[in-house]
Amino acid sequence: MLKAIWFGFLFLVFSLCVAQEEYPKLTEIVTDNANIFTEPQLETLRTKLYQFESETTNQLVILTIEELGNETIEQYALEVFNQNKLGQEGKDNGILILFSELDREVRIEVGYGLEPYITDGVASRIIRNTMIPRFKEEDYFGGLDSASDQIMEFLNNPEALEEFKAEIEAEAEMPWWLLGIIGLFLMMFVVAGGFVFYKGYSTLIEILRGMFIGKLAVIRGVFMAGFMMLPLIFGLAFIGMPIFFIVLLLGFDDLLNGLVKDFTWVLFVVVAFIGLTLVLVVKKMRTKGDQDLKLSFFKSDKDYISKTFSSSGTHSFGSGSSGGSSSSFSGGGGSSGGGGASGSW
Repeated sequence: MLKAIWFGFLFLVFSLCVAQEEYPKLTEIVTDNANIFTEPQLETLRTKLYQFESETTNQLVILTIEELGNETIEQYALEVFNQNKLGQEGKDNGILILFSELDREVRIEVGYGLEPYITDGVASRIIRNTMIPRFKEEDYFGGLDSASDQIMEFLNNPEALEEFKAEIEAEAEMPWWLLGIIGLFLMMFVVAGGFVFYKGYSTLIEILRGMFIGKLAVIRGVFMAGFMMLPLIFGLAFIGMPIFFIVLLLGFDDLLNGLVKDFTWVLFVVVAFIGLTLVLVVKKMRTKGDQDLKLSFFKSDKDYISKTFSSSGTHSFGSGSSGGSSSSFSGGGGSSGGGGASGSW
């Protein structure tokens, strides 16, 4: 038994080592494992990329492979980038262009330090407009050569980069009439969600009032209140989805990232919801003239339930009247977090 466990451990270690070696160890700034370049083309690329690195310390690396195997190009590029430590440590100023011939896919993987310049949008547009048209004509060298020229120009010329980003923003702009149609469509979701939420919330208010005045058994009321949370959640989802898309369209991505990273705001929302609900319950009790607070854990007033929560009964917040509802090259120690873009042809 001990030998079997030891053998299994060694096999696991061996498997991990083999998996680690699946990714190429780069010894040149351009590695052509797919053999798509001629020697003059390979030399041209290497010369200009080495010169770019010596002048700026930024590493722009090109790797071509025949196929990805069972991995996505995003995962493959990230592993190659980090295992070879492209870019300089502390600066993380490396960029990898990964080309997979048989998969007909390409990716620009960007190190942390260069992500503010070669953004996902910039990388995507370079792939879409510069690489893919040439790749479709099997001009692989032309596509990679032109793309590398663009990347180097953008990193050396901030004005050219800003102009390129302005073109991307112009492409993303939608005509006013389309924005109007989208706005109306989203408004339908908000109205529908608001109606469902209002109906469910008014029913919840009445359930709590019925419990507090002793006409609805606490045990039964708790189950009814729990069930009534479903339409509330459904209504909030309908309201929240359009708001989410509007926030994205307005470019408030940082706000969304902050909310996702820190969920403290959820606690405040829950506390505020409970507090507001109790205030509305008390207000409705006063409006109805309910003087005494009574609790009945098991016994309910059947007439009250049939009139208030039947399919034909109505109630609202104020009056209780609304219906219920339901080599010379080496990496310098840099790293990438997955920034960049991919494309296929």
